[in-house]
Amino acid sequence: MEQIYVTGHRNPDTDSIVSAMAYAALRNATGERQYTAARLGHISDETKLILNRFNFDPPMLIKSMRTQVQDLDYDVPPVLHEAVTVNRAWSAMEEDKHISAIPIADDDGRLRGMMTSGDIAAYDMETIECPKLWDVPLFNILSVLEGQPLCEPEEAVNTISGEVVLALPQSSELPPFREKETVLICGNQPSMLRRAVEFGVACIILCQAELPDDVRDMARETCIISTPYDSYRTVRRIFQAIPVGRLAQRENITSFHLADYIDDVQEVVLKSRYRSYPILDEQDRVVGALSRYHLIKPRRKKVVLVDHNEAAQSVPGLEETDILAIIDHHRLADIQTKNPIYFRNEPVGSTCTIVAGMYQERGLMPSPKLAGLMAAAIVSDTVMFKSPTCTERDRRMAERLAHIADLSLEELGREIFSASTPEDKPVEQLLFTDFKEFHIAGHDFGVGQITCVDSDRQLRRKEAFLQLMEQTKEEHKYSMILLMLTDVLLEGSKILCVGGEDTFQQAFNTELKEHEAFLPHVMSRKKQIIPMLSALWG
Repeated sequence: MEQIYVTGHRNPDTDSIVSAMAYAALRNATGERQYTAARLGHISDETKLILNRFNFDPPMLIKSMRTQVQDLDYDVPPVLHEAVTVNRAWSAMEEDKHISAIPIADDDGRLRGMMTSGDIAAYDMETIECPKLWDVPLFNILSVLEGQPLCEPEEAVNTISGEVVLALPQSSELPPFREKETVLICGNQPSMLRRAVEFGVACIILCQAELPDDVRDMARETCIISTPYDSYRTVRRIFQAIPVGRLAQRENITSFHLADYIDDVQEVVLKSRYRSYPILDEQDRVVGALSRYHLIKPRRKKVVLVDHNEAAQSVPGLEETDILAIIDHHRLADIQTKNPIYFRNEPVGSTCTIVAGMYQERGLMPSPKLAGLMAAAIVSDTVMFKSPTCTERDRRMAERLAHIADLSLEELGREIFSASTPEDKPVEQLLFTDFKEFHIAGHDFGVGQITCVDSDRQLRRKEAFLQLMEQTKEEHKYSMILLMLTDVLLEGSKILCVGGEDTFQQAFNTELKEHEAFLPHVMSRKKQIIPMLSALWG
């Protein structure tokens, strides 16, 4: 079953994480079991606190949605052990004409080589000029000839070596063998059998004949095998007893891993002429084979976006996915889709308010701990209902969820926002925990937000913040970068601004002093910061 990933924005806040988890749980609970919640970055201390409070694990981390080898409908040919006979490999190719090459693996399933029908044909031609066997396992010979051992030498043998010789009825008295390392193939030829046993040839293949008792008693150094095949078929089949590992191509094999990106794979394939490429997993075990035609129409990942609809805030590689739905409460942005999708955008303070409403519409009551989790996300995103984005619907939905979870919203809010930010937490982590990039009217800029109850304590590291913001501005070529220190107790935000100072002062009719200003009653990046800049830039 193909997975559908539900993901919020980069640098996810609590609402982004929880809405992805709740929406995936909703779809799975109503019969569609392939929805998986995901996140695009590290979770904040606040989100960790809330997840632990209600005993939830964080969603899986996804770094990219670019199409990978694992998204292709690649072939799954048989993977043969390097000790398997050539005869077995040929049979596998005959059973499936689409197989152009078979991966050869060791005991652990790791790639040892690739075998093609051309390799087998080339070897078959070589045996005409050099009809010899070297240390071929006895079990392999018994298998391809459907043979039975009639007599074994006093010293048991595991492998057979020697020149393959076919003994034909002839008038000449000279035997067809000249050395002991000979594999003699003969039929009902008692005299030839006696001479071969007396000479001590390594192996005799007896074709469609009985072994005389006196010859059996004479055999001391010779392995004698009977086969139901005639001498001609025996000669042809015995060379198919060698292990495939000896014929497999071992050098300069081009292979790919499941996690490799298709763009990179295509570049390699275009520069090579192989018909088939082995696919390996993380442990380098063979899991399939890739051909050129698999790259023509790759299967795209499927995603649902929550709490955002802007490409710059979404997962890298989003353009290579199929977006199935968007659930959001922000302004309409720039994401485009190839097909019509389910799009739900409502002017509320939290995406979890929308998702909780979808539970209600489907007649599904969330479990107490999931209800508590969604209530916490609403409290967090509306800043204890003090944010200007908060609506009466947010408050009513949070109260309903709190009733299901049997908890107090006031106590929950105090628990969330009284969790102080550790003094030793790096400023880089603080700045980018809830950081969003925007592109408006030709202006590229970023806005970070830290919600706290101790903005003055955070400003003790003001110089470190400003230095990092200046560095980030230069690296990303931003025209401006802002940091909102949103103080729940002050019901406003202390702003640090680097770049575009005149723009900021004009947009908010305030004065920056040493890159700092206080904006009373400004608590929402979405509803109070971005709209003012958008209006100024037209």
